[in-house]
Amino acid sequence: MSLTIQEIEKDQMKKNVPSVSEGDTVVVSKIITEGKKSRIQKYEGVVLKKQNTRSRTQITVRKVVDKIGVEKTFLLHSPLVEKIEVIKRGKTRRARLYYLRKRTGKKATRIKSAD
Repeated sequence: MSLTIQEIEKDQMKKNVPSVSEGDTVVVSKIITEGKKSRIQKYEGVVLKKQNTRSRTQITVRKVVDKIGVEKTFLLHSPLVEKIEVIKRGKTRRARLYYLRKRTGKKATRIKSAD
């Protein structure tokens, strides 16, 4: 990759992004704009996967709402993502937690704690 692209990506990266890994329970605060008003929406769930590529690092977060699984992908260095809080560290043996998609109820959120 050329040096100019690396410099541009370095300028776009945030400084205060916490280390997030698969299995962690996180709360992502995202800025939502509706017309002229903007508000912050919080999304809490388990990190299924993380993809690393400099400023394009993204995480996929899954939560269960009314027995239906909902997944959302967030760019960590996006200006729309205000902050990310790690509530609980999870200990996993896999890099992709797709097996959680088949589980419902309490089994869908049960991951061993790393603490």
